Amino acid sequence: MIAHLRGTLLAKHPNQAVVETGGIGYDVTITVPTFSDLPSLGSNVALHIHTHVREDVIALYGFLRPEEKQLFEKLITVSGIGPKLAITILSGMAADDMVKAIRENDVARLTRIPGIGKKTAERMVLELRDKLPPAGADAVTAIPSLTAAEEDVLSALQNLGYQRASAEKAVMAVSKNGKGRAFEVMFREALALLSK
Repeated sequence: MIAHLRGTLLAKHPNQAVVETGGIGYDVTITVPTFSDLPSLGSNVALHIHTHVREDVIALYGFLRPEEKQLFEKLITVSGIGPKLAITILSGMAADDMVKAIRENDVARLTRIPGIGKKTAERMVLELRDKLPPAGADAVTAIPSLTAAEEDVLSALQNLGYQRASAEKAVMAVSKNGKGRAFEVMFREALALLSK
């Protein structure tokens, strides 16, 4: 799975960027805040990527900040929210405001986001309230950011059928043994933790 993409920015639109790496142009779906912060065309850019695979398509979703990617990945765990709606949600409200609204059970504020009805907003609060950091100015940055190798381990565990939350706990547990370790070592340790 692609977890990070660095290359030349060939095109940018409010919901899309094309990044060329090694002679290949990757079409990446982005949020409006990411679009606003992108450098000028022809510049080097690095995006944190969530790769979404379905039977008929492989889609890349890109974020400049790892915290935004992690919030996106929490949003798509909510029933009824797919990647496209999650991008719309992150484009419709600043990430830290959204975390605050979810923590404070502010359904009315969440329903102001285009595409979010009352039931979806209630599900967001119910399913995410305890998975998010405390509300506040640094709310989103409290979500731990993973290294590229940790992201790969997390992705591999999810591909094996483990739930994201339990896979994330295992990755965080094994990463305490030291950053910058090899994928294979972390993967084996995380798998051992999950199979206990």
